[in-house]
Amino acid sequence: MPGRTFCQAWVIIRAMENQLELEHIYVDIDGTRIIDDVSFSLKPGDIGCLLGPSGCGKTTLLRTIGGFQAPSAGKLSIAGELVANSETQASPEQRRVGMVFQDLALFPHMTVRKNVAFGINGRTRKETDQRVNELLDLVSMQDYANAYPHQLSGGQQQRVALIRAMAPRPPVLLLDEPFSSQDTERRVQLAHEVREILKRDGITAVLVTHDQFEAFAIADHIGVVSEGRLRQWDDAYSLYHTPSDRFVADFIGEGVFLCGNTLEDNVIQTELGIIQGELSEDLPSGTLIELLVRPDDILHDDQSPNKATVVARDFRGADHLYTLRMPGNTRLLCLAPSHHNHPVGEEFGIRLQLDHLVIFERQDNAFS
Repeated sequence: MPGRTFCQAWVIIRAMENQLELEHIYVDIDGTRIIDDVSFSLKPGDIGCLLGPSGCGKTTLLRTIGGFQAPSAGKLSIAGELVANSETQASPEQRRVGMVFQDLALFPHMTVRKNVAFGINGRTRKETDQRVNELLDLVSMQDYANAYPHQLSGGQQQRVALIRAMAPRPPVLLLDEPFSSQDTERRVQLAHEVREILKRDGITAVLVTHDQFEAFAIADHIGVVSEGRLRQWDDAYSLYHTPSDRFVADFIGEGVFLCGNTLEDNVIQTELGIIQGELSEDLPSGTLIELLVRPDDILHDDQSPNKATVVARDFRGADHLYTLRMPGNTRLLCLAPSHHNHPVGEEFGIRLQLDHLVIFERQDNAFS
């Protein structure tokens, strides 16, 4: 029956294309809709991130993947197997999903070695020791195998919590704001380290965070979540340069919206003059719009006729981030080399350098 065997094999291959798949997931809690029609998928070894402000629903979505919250509608599959819909709900144990929580939850009375070995079941002692040693080597923690959690730094505890969750080789690893207790610089550094570890071991993972720089550092795919809806599922570059809506444009990166109106032939009129470039939307001439302007879109140019007044400045080492006020009271952000040192209250020339114009139609149809 070669034909039947081929078909069966093809079905298995198709099913395994995605390690994690959410299809039109809804979650209602006490009559309130928390998650509203969310769909996305990850292939084996991919790292995804749910990014959004506090209370947007991203942790509820993570809990739904882990089996701690049942969906009201939709389908959720892990490794090609249906684990949840409106009628059935596999337990967290049945899903074999790994979890890393905000508080890390290491066992204080256990050594690093015993913490890592804790979740490994159904293997011989030799196999367990081999897996623990492999993971300790992976995160350069062999010298701390017999140490206790309180003897470790925050970063070391983070690595132990990660490899403990990885130890049973779960089909999917979930991380709930695991770097939240670290300062901003340390969070990004840890995110890079964790990404390297996950990629080395081929683990599919989903991270929840409100920190976009953390998301950029670790994820292959990022989903921006707002009010329970997935606004955009994309890579970091696309989220920054081609946001799908105004919320994503405002949430990702540092930017402001410059009022203007459309003219003919990919041209818009703004307070900074006529700007021409590829428009993100095809709108009729005369439409009142908002143009997304990032700090790196504004160039410091003493020869420019457009002058702005420094309202505030933030020293960032190699650069200053200037907050500027235009004569019409429009505020802009400008990233300039730090050797261009302009005090608050001083005027300097600026010009826009934009190729792809990200615009959104003004909803109130009036300038503010």
